[in-house]
Amino acid sequence: MASSIAAAESAPKPAPVDVPPGAVAHWQGENIDRCAIGDRGFAPLADACWFPVDLLATGTLEISRRRHGSWERRTLRIVEYPYPVERVEIADQDKVNPPARDLARIEEEQRRVARLWSLDTPRRFALPLRAPLAELPQGGRFGARRIFNGEPRSPHSGTDFPAKEGTAVFAAAPGRVVLAEDQFFAGRAVFVDHGDGLITMYFHLSRIDVRPGQEVSAGDRLGLVGATGRVSGPHLHFAARWRGARIDPTLLLAPAGAAEIR
Repeated sequence: MASSIAAAESAPKPAPVDVPPGAVAHWQGENIDRCAIGDRGFAPLADACWFPVDLLATGTLEISRRRHGSWERRTLRIVEYPYPVERVEIADQDKVNPPARDLARIEEEQRRVARLWSLDTPRRFALPLRAPLAELPQGGRFGARRIFNGEPRSPHSGTDFPAKEGTAVFAAAPGRVVLAEDQFFAGRAVFVDHGDGLITMYFHLSRIDVRPGQEVSAGDRLGLVGATGRVSGPHLHFAARWRGARIDPTLLLAPAGAAEIR
C-alpha cells in the first residue's frame, strides 16, 4: 500500500481542504477502487471515499483514492477546535470525582471498550444510518468542552438527544452487539459493530434488551432511554467511532453535512 501510494504521479497537489475535528470528509467520484488515509486502505462506499477525522486531531491528514490504476491525493487540514464550553451540574459527585473503590472498575471498563476500536470486520452498513429514536429531537453538544460541577473534563464525544425515560432506542444499522453492560460513566450501554471499523454507541439506558454477540438489524430495539451513569437527566447519548476516529454521529444520519472534497 505505502509503495503504491508513493508511486502516484508527482503533479502539484490542490490546496488543503479545511475540516473541523470530529468531521467526516467525503470525496465523490466514479470508478474508485480504493481509498486510503496514510497507509491504511479501505474500500469506497457508494462511489465515494469517506474519511473520518478524530475529535482530538490536529495538523494534517494525507488522504488518497485510486481510480483507473492511478492514485489521486489530497491533504485535510484540521482547523482550530470550533466547539463551545458546556457547564453541567451532576447531582452525584462520585460521578465527577470517582472514589478509590471504583477506579479499578473504571480502568477495566476502559480496557474492554478500547479493544473495540481495532475491530475490522466486513462492512454491513450504508449511509445514511437510521435514527436511533423514532422521533429524533434536536440534539447537540458534540465536541463541547465540558465542565462538570466546576471541574474541566474531556470534550463530549457524542450527541445527546433529550427523550423521556422509557423511550425505545434502535440500532442505527445492521451489526453485531459487541458490548452490552452497566458502566460507571456510560451507565447501561450498548456498543454495536457495523463493520469497516464503525462502532455505534448508546449510553445511559434504563434497560438493555440485547446481549453481546447478538446480531441486530437496523431498527431493532436495543433498550430504553434512561438516566444511568454520569448524567444530569434522562437522554440518549449517541456516539460513533469510525476506523478509530471519534466523529459527530449526526453526520452519518445526514451525510450531506460531510466536508466535500473537490
